[in-house]
Amino acid sequence: MPFIEDWVVPVWKFINNWIPVINLLFAAVIIFLERRNVGVTWAWLMLLLLLPLVGCIIYIFIGQNLARQKVYRMKPRMERRVREELEDQKVAIENGTYLYHDPVVPNFRHLIYMNLLSSVSPLTQNNEVTLLTDGKRKFEMLLDKIDQAQQHIHLLYYKVGNDDTGRRLIEALTRKAKEGVEVRLLYDDIGSLDISRKLLFPLREAGGMVYSFFPSKIPYLNFRFNYRNHRKIVIVDGKIGFIGGFNIGDEYLGLNKKIGYWRDTHLMIYGDAVHRLQIQFMRDWEVASNESLTFEPVLFPEMKDVARTAVQVVSSGPNSDKQQIKNGYIKMIFQAQKRIYVQTPYFVPDEGMLNALRIAALSGIDVRIMIPKKGDHRLVQWASYAHIGDLLRAGAKCYMYEKGFLHAKTIVVDGEAAAVGTANMDNRSFELNFEITAFLYGTDVASRLEATFEQDMQDCKLMTCESYDCRNKLIRAVESVARLLSPIL
Repeated sequence: MPFIEDWVVPVWKFINNWIPVINLLFAAVIIFLERRNVGVTWAWLMLLLLLPLVGCIIYIFIGQNLARQKVYRMKPRMERRVREELEDQKVAIENGTYLYHDPVVPNFRHLIYMNLLSSVSPLTQNNEVTLLTDGKRKFEMLLDKIDQAQQHIHLLYYKVGNDDTGRRLIEALTRKAKEGVEVRLLYDDIGSLDISRKLLFPLREAGGMVYSFFPSKIPYLNFRFNYRNHRKIVIVDGKIGFIGGFNIGDEYLGLNKKIGYWRDTHLMIYGDAVHRLQIQFMRDWEVASNESLTFEPVLFPEMKDVARTAVQVVSSGPNSDKQQIKNGYIKMIFQAQKRIYVQTPYFVPDEGMLNALRIAALSGIDVRIMIPKKGDHRLVQWASYAHIGDLLRAGAKCYMYEKGFLHAKTIVVDGEAAAVGTANMDNRSFELNFEITAFLYGTDVASRLEATFEQDMQDCKLMTCESYDCRNKLIRAVESVARLLSPIL
């Protein structure tokens, strides 16, 4: 058809001539302006080389760097209060005069000190921590605490499903809003892509406030595929907090037949650590809503003696180059003397993390990694298998969880320290998403997490070097390619 040829051929020639130039410009941005680490840079350059036009489009959606942008601006009054508390604790730790309630906690004083400075996260020791590993129990406990709320309910979730579970949550929040309780709900725009105005309308009508994080100005087209708010936290009356891996949706309660049982780990905290969750919520809320929540005693109530669990709440995100959570993980690993238990749905560590685990295994430390046998992202699963081989050869053990889908993000060291939160063991969590993790010190919670890990082993298949080496050549080749792309997965 002459008409089609008249415009198709010139357009094709134009694209063909200009793709190398566009690729060169994107490569220049990646190398000279973004200042990424070497692995990420080479992964992007390889993608641009192998898929010139597609690579450019992917970079527009997920490749831009946010580290130089000032996303958060803490208000002077709150910053002054936090800085004063931090400085007092910093000096006490340096002088050796800080009073630890648990004799095990001082063993991790260097980790505590690092988190204190890098994440502006004081250590709190007045906490009672409840471990939640079943989605139905976590959700029912959340609804129960919402029902008991007197003053405010603050929720931040990566995903709020447009399903029965999501509706139950909105109905509970709507009831409290009608009672005069301040309700603020923040969800991620990409993570909660299927959420509807109809679902949220009753809550807004009742006076509840609802916002999405980094929404798109163009419906159904969000260029910020990276830099998502992957945090899952709830604060009730400034006293009770939830943090961990469970989102809101039917699948997290094990109601999705295709996925099956959803194995995750969440914490309910009653105590001073909730104040740190509150500060993080207030900062995220201001970014999304432009509403500045001022420091008020009702948001940070004084807590009487509750319990003796030591907790540090650490946040990280692409607005900072400190990688606070990843560095906390590595420091925990290097402090291990006997054993390290890791649960993660995605095992795609960078070289620093992989080397830390490999060195630990080579040193005779009992390193155990647990990942789901069947993942929910095929490319990430291939990359996970590619990295597992290095640790198996170093003497680590790898367990494939078969009961359902393992989504827990936990590390336990020597039964004395642990980390539970939202960060997966991958570059996306360490550099690209906004994450939050609770570091817990002392034998109480750490020993419970160890026992939970060992119980989960009964629902796992042990991967050996022999079974790993039996993979067919095609699978190995695909895993090798996935590993090359792992810095940008």
